[in-house]
Amino acid sequence: MSSTAHAVPGTHYLNNEKGLMSWLKTLDHKRIGVMYLFTILFFFFIGGLFALGIRLELMTPGQTIDFTLPLIGRIVMDAPTYNRFFTYHGAIMVFLVIIPSIPAALGNFVLPMMLGAKDVAFPRLNLMSYYLYILGAIVALSSLLLHGVDTGWTFYTPYSIRASTGTIMVVLGAFIAGFSSILTGLNFIITIHKLRAPGLSWSRLPLFCWALYATSIIQVLATPVLAITLLLLVAERVLKIGIFDPALGGDAVLFQHFFWFYSHPAVYIMILPGLGVISEIIPVFSRKPIFGYRAIAYSSFGIALIAFIVWGHHLFVSGQSEMANFIFSLLTMFVAVPTGIKVFSWVATLYRGSIRFNVPMLYALGFLELFTIGGLTGVFLATLSIDVHLTDTYFVIAHFHYVMVGGTLMAMTGGIHYWFPKMSGKMYSEKSALWAFILILIGFNVTFFPQFIVGAQGMPRRYWYYLPEFTTLNQISTVGSWFLLAGFVWVAVYLWKAIRSGENAPGNPWEALTLEWQSPSPPPLENFVETPTVTSWPYEYRS
Repeated sequence: MSSTAHAVPGTHYLNNEKGLMSWLKTLDHKRIGVMYLFTILFFFFIGGLFALGIRLELMTPGQTIDFTLPLIGRIVMDAPTYNRFFTYHGAIMVFLVIIPSIPAALGNFVLPMMLGAKDVAFPRLNLMSYYLYILGAIVALSSLLLHGVDTGWTFYTPYSIRASTGTIMVVLGAFIAGFSSILTGLNFIITIHKLRAPGLSWSRLPLFCWALYATSIIQVLATPVLAITLLLLVAERVLKIGIFDPALGGDAVLFQHFFWFYSHPAVYIMILPGLGVISEIIPVFSRKPIFGYRAIAYSSFGIALIAFIVWGHHLFVSGQSEMANFIFSLLTMFVAVPTGIKVFSWVATLYRGSIRFNVPMLYALGFLELFTIGGLTGVFLATLSIDVHLTDTYFVIAHFHYVMVGGTLMAMTGGIHYWFPKMSGKMYSEKSALWAFILILIGFNVTFFPQFIVGAQGMPRRYWYYLPEFTTLNQISTVGSWFLLAGFVWVAVYLWKAIRSGENAPGNPWEALTLEWQSPSPPPLENFVETPTVTSWPYEYRS
């Protein structure tokens, strides 16, 4: 790749304009990506606090949180409060953190630079997407002032219709945030089609761009289904129209079909960008071309396609026909094929590579371990006879977190470390980052692996009270959550220290080959002084 990009001395996207309003009104994709990142990390902190409250309450079989603090008074977590904590943890983490995390934050920052473009196709639409995301979050969290929501993050009917809580506000918040997701997806699709640099053909497109492209297609096609479903839910609550509530002549299982027709593709909205991040990190730190480039690229679309036809495995015990159960079970098994292609390609890339164990690579390797466990346990749940036993147990909770937290958030954390020098122009402490990674990896496994065991033993999820025989494993899980907290807090500390006083980063500290690394760190306002030209295979590493 060739580029004549040189930074104007002392001027870059961070200091080109100053003041709060210059950020709030910016059309620069890099600044919008940074604003998304800090906002998502804020909601990750809020959702994490709810998770810590859940785990602390589950420290003992009975009521655990019941004590008095000076100046605050008595703090009690009873069953309704536990349900509210569970609902807000799930809703915040899914709709405000994991779904927008990599596309909206890292994707916004990196995608145009990877394409050799100055910005996304529609900069104003990009800023509008951010404000729709903020508006949706405000509307959803305002329900806390209306006695909260205790329906669970899936809002299952008929309870979500009959419950006298702030359900409508949370549902409307998710509805508004959905528009942000749709507009971001449209923007990315058009940007990839129209703004690629000269020489950057589809066969040379970075794999992160392929992942974002497949993710954007899912966002555009699936999110409107959720929007319609949530509007029907609000209409039934307000107008008493019989759609989902059997008491009004509706069908509660219909809601599950609508909800999971979106929410299972949403799982791949969450994980596909993470797979793209890993596909960028592994070849860079293995000093090898990615193995099976086309297979990885095409498998992203295989995952996107299958995502739309497997929602029924969430309804194995809902009373649907045996034939439907068999078909959905079989189709779900096919998800393992494109996913296995990616895992095999990453391992083959590592084979005989000159591996550099920098922190981004450690997160990629941690991702491989956690995501593989999550994927394999997904095959268990796709098996009808096993799923009947494991449905609504903590086994499902463990599987979901190994895929989403061990997958998406591990990949996002690796991506933040990988692109941090480019985003901030600073280098962080490798030693501090290593210890944080160890804390996170140990904390995650200690927190969630015991949940596979208690789930297989029959402990149901969503329960405030559990049988005494599950006490030890729940206590281990709770202690693990404290390690996880310590790890993420330490990440925030050393990255903030790096921003304030870290060493200046070179333009390409990892010796990577994709276009964003051909720009200075931090990049200038328009990314490149001159449009770069791609002249060779983007992953052609030489020893």
